[in-house]
Amino acid sequence: MEHEKVLEQYIAATNTHDFTNVRKVLHENVVYWFTDKTCVTMAEIQAYFEHAWEMIAEEVYSATNIQWLTVDERSATCIYTYHYQGYHNGKFVSGSGRATNIFIKTSEDEWKLIHEHLSPQ
Repeated sequence: MEHEKVLEQYIAATNTHDFTNVRKVLHENVVYWFTDKTCVTMAEIQAYFEHAWEMIAEEVYSATNIQWLTVDERSATCIYTYHYQGYHNGKFVSGSGRATNIFIKTSEDEWKLIHEHLSPQ
């Protein structure tokens, strides 16, 4: 299904550690609720991602227990457990938390992320 593919694309883009790739999957009005900050502009979101990639070197992000709560022809909402692993100050670290993602289909018929909410478990 198209909405499932966009989640896969989003995660793959995140794991490139290149915000240009992430940006391609984001809606122009995307809003992020991170654990410690709300980001509402593309510049804020890019800075947050790039800081996270600096803090956790070689980070790998993944999702498990994906549940699609609502899906229709123009929107799709999922919840999942996110996992990360990488190196912080040279030491291997890993963790997980809860995520909610809302995707919408644009007038160009492309699925884009319009909201993400992350919180620790």
